[in-house]
Amino acid sequence: MISRFEQFSYVISGINRQIQKIERAEMIKRGFKGAFAQYLATLHRYEEGLTASELCEICDKDKAAVSRIIAEMEEKELVERPKKSVRGYRSKITLTEKGKETADFVAEKAKLAVSAVSGEVMTEQQREELYLILDTLYKNLQKVGKEGIPQD
Repeated sequence: MISRFEQFSYVISGINRQIQKIERAEMIKRGFKGAFAQYLATLHRYEEGLTASELCEICDKDKAAVSRIIAEMEEKELVERPKKSVRGYRSKITLTEKGKETADFVAEKAKLAVSAVSGEVMTEQQREELYLILDTLYKNLQKVGKEGIPQD
């Protein structure tokens, strides 16, 4: 019998793998890496830009991963930093026009994907409740990851 922990872990890992697979497939159509999708979507929400440190926190990625992807996105002219700025974690990263167009593509594909996987299965209210529960679980997992498993 599968324990609750195993079932939860398998499902969450499986969901993450499928999201990455979908991101990869869709971003390849535009000539980009799947990993760009999350950063484009995040930067799209913050028009004033974000520092690399802020991206690390919001996307829950380590500094090396963010630096690598942002450098690649700069090469592809999807993001930019102020010309006078030194590369670093304090300069704001913003989307270029090409980046905004690609972020719009990501947003549209995400909307279609959400509709395809949950549209007929749940109502909008159920979807909102699911996201609230998932967000709560994520925050609790972050706390346990930081502070350790509470002892009885």
